[in-house]
This record gives sequence, C-alpha cells and structure tokens, in this order.
Amino acid sequence: MSGSKDMERMTPSCPSDKPSASDRRTVQLSGGPPFLGASRRRGASRGATPSLPAGTDIKAREESIANFMFATGIENSIPTINNGRTRVDQMEVCGHYRHWRTDFDCVEEIGIHYLRYGPPIHRTFLAPGHYDWEFSDLTFADLKRRNITPIVDLCHFGLPDWIGNFQNPDFPQLFATYAGAFADRYPWVQLYTPVNEMFICAVFSAKYGWWNEQATDDRSFVTALKHIVKANVLAMIEILKRRTDAIFIQSESSEYFHADSPAAIGPAEIMNSKRFLTLDLNYGRRVDSEMYEFLMDCGMTREEYHFFLGQRLKQHCILGNDYYWTNEHRVFADGHTEASGEVFGYSEITRQYYNRYNLPVMHTETNLKEGPKGDEAVHWLWKEWANVLRIRNVGIPTVGFTWYSLTDQVDWDTALREQNGNVNPLGLFDLDRNIRNVGKAYKKLIQDWGDVLPASSLCLTVPIVPPSQWGRAPEREQQADARRWPVLATESALPENEA
Repeated sequence: MSGSKDMERMTPSCPSDKPSASDRRTVQLSGGPPFLGASRRRGASRGATPSLPAGTDIKAREESIANFMFATGIENSIPTINNGRTRVDQMEVCGHYRHWRTDFDCVEEIGIHYLRYGPPIHRTFLAPGHYDWEFSDLTFADLKRRNITPIVDLCHFGLPDWIGNFQNPDFPQLFATYAGAFADRYPWVQLYTPVNEMFICAVFSAKYGWWNEQATDDRSFVTALKHIVKANVLAMIEILKRRTDAIFIQSESSEYFHADSPAAIGPAEIMNSKRFLTLDLNYGRRVDSEMYEFLMDCGMTREEYHFFLGQRLKQHCILGNDYYWTNEHRVFADGHTEASGEVFGYSEITRQYYNRYNLPVMHTETNLKEGPKGDEAVHWLWKEWANVLRIRNVGIPTVGFTWYSLTDQVDWDTALREQNGNVNPLGLFDLDRNIRNVGKAYKKLIQDWGDVLPASSLCLTVPIVPPSQWGRAPEREQQADARRWPVLATESALPENEA
C-alpha cells in the first residue's frame, strides 16, 4: 500500500487504539462475472477454440486474456496535514510530474506490463463538472502507446481542498461523478482501484488523527469509513455504466492482531473483526454482530448499512491485498499495540481474507527498504514471492504480484505526517531513476517465472483487454457479453447469505 509502507510504520492499523509510537491466468470472479468464461458459456470443450464471430482476430482474442500480472506502481498519495493547511503530494516530491516519461521507460526496462497509476485528484477535479485533464491526457496517451495496462487509482489518501475531507457527506456522490467522467474520457481503461486502501485511509484520517480531518474518535472513524466505501461502490457503478467489462482490483491492507496474553484475547478479537469492515461493506457481506453494533453505535444508520448489502458488484472484483512487515501487530491487555514483525506472513493472512470473500487474489503492494548490505529488499522480494507461490499451490486463485512502488518514496518513515524530506529507499529505482538491486532481482524474477506460471493452469484467465486491443472485435464482443448481465442491484435484491 502506501499506508503500510516499510516506514517502520511500527503502528497498528486498527481503529481501536492509537499506535504506541501459455496459462492465460483468468479467474472466475465470484459468482461468475458476466464477462468471464465466454467460451465455457458457449459450451466449448477444454482446449477447443471457442466459436467467434466472422472476422474476429484470433491473435487479438488471445492477447486479451492476461497472463499472471506482474506489476508496480507510481504512488499518488495526497493527504493533508497541519489541519488541512499542508498538502503532501508524493508525485511532486518524488519527481514524477517532471520525469513521467523516464518513469514509464523504467517500467518497460523491468519488463512490467501492468502499472498501478492514477491522476492526482486534487489537480484534476477542480469543481463539480470541472476538470483539468491536461496531465492525464499526456500520461495516459503515453501508457496506451506503450501498451502498458494501467490499474487506475482514482483516490489515494486525500481529496481536493474544495471537497475538504472524508467527513463530508457529499464526497461519495462527487467522487462517483469524477469516476464517471474519467471513464468517459479514457474508455480504453479497464482496470480500476477507485479508492486505495479504504481501511488505512479511514484509520489514519479519522482515528489516529494523522491526515485530512485528523480526528481521533470512533464516530469520526465510522463516518469516514462509510463515506469512503460508499464512494468506492458508487464509482464502480458509474464506471460499469460506461465500461461493462471493467474489473476492480481492490488494494487493501491485510492485517492480523496477535494477543500477547490471555487478557489481550478480547481486544485482539475486536481488532481482527474491524480489519474486515471496509471489504465487508464493499462486497455487500453482512458484518459480524459485534461490528454491526459498533457501526450503529457510532452513527451508521440501518438505511446506510442496507445500501451496502443491496449491491451486486463483487463479481466484478479481484481481492487486491497489501502486505508489509508492519502488517502484523502484538496486542496487549490494555488494548495498546506494537508491531510484531512477520509472524504468520502473507500466505496465512491472505488465506483468511480469501476464505472470507472467495475472490481471486492479487498481491497489490509490498516493499522493504534497501539497507547497508544492499540485499535486504531482494531477500524480502524472494520471501513475498515464495508466499505467492504457496497460496497458488494450495488452490487460492492468484493472478498478480506488485512491488510498490517504482521509485523511492519520501517521508513514509513518518507516515507522511511530517515533511522532513527523508528519502526512503523502497523503490525498484532510486529518485535519480537508477535501478536498485531489487529492481534487477524483480526483472529477473519476471523473466524466470513469466513463462512458467501460465503452464500451471489452463482453466483460469483474467479477460483483460490491453490498450493495443481497444476497439477491436474481441473487445467489442466482450463488452457485448457483459451488457447481457445486470450491473446494478435492484430494490428487491436480497443480501448475500455469508454471515
């Protein structure tokens, strides 16, 4: 994520307490997304070429089915600090506005075809119905030219000044119109993360008091949480109206809280329930009874809760989850927490999330700083990759991996709460755009495994349309297939029975 960077963020990610200091790998998106498995729906046998309309470009169809997605990202975090007086813009301090062409060259140098990327919302969304697309037009045109598939991150930890912060009840609808406007302008974009790390955004903004509204109470936390998730849901709806085969890759921090003693079991259980709140609401899953009481006690209404239960968007989603060595926590009897370091690791915690949501998985963020030996990040890359292979081997459909981000970042060692100008050596490249050891290792990993992973499965595929295939026959057919399925929930739809 960005929120759980190896910033020595020795901080909990639970709002209960403030911190103590070729297998064209496609996936059956839960419930059978309308746009997946067209050949199976037509009764094609294993290995058979599906029946296609006359004139269909078979090579283009094949290219529209994604191999395992090796990715990186260019972070567009923009929280405010100092009670809204100071904007922290990672694209600015890391030099992306000046060096975006070089950054895209770096993506290609590694051999990466998927990039987590998005326009800076505070510079783009100027007022209701008023947008400045100049920078986005330049960058997205270049991504399309290079045939790099963006996973578009529309909101990353902050809002334009005129919207304010996540306590604003107008934010969800305003953001939905922005998402729709983006989808109208760039119809070839298919993959989205509408709101990045919803849980971390709510916690850091409205429980720890670090960003944006800088609140520290449960009611503010729940207010931020419900507005953030509603914004994400409404954005998905608006995008699907325009791109019926859109796929949403959530990027959410995957956490676990370990009880230090028998007296700490209760607090740890509460924290382990709260970690699921954003995704439960996003996917229309009934929350646990204790969490339902918590939400109601902190200001969520039954009408607001049932809004989430009434949506049917899960089948369009991939469960993107982030893992850093700071994602596991040690909980003490008085409720305070400390970073525990890696105990269970990515594979076990991902299994817990997968068992809850039954969606295909993508590892959407990880990193570790390069230390004095120069190989610390390389070893972490190997460990995370071993965890990804582990969950694939036990049958969890896993469709991608991400080292985040492309370049080093600035001031994540203080969670962007202070502007110290500290460069955190977390990237595949340094801020002079020189490749780091982990960048070389990731490049080799992609070369070594890129042709091996497809051979491991012949039945799972992600039907991604690369930019170069936009407007061609397979893409048009895929969207036509998607239109035959309902996108929005009806008033009579019943919530999923997943309690």
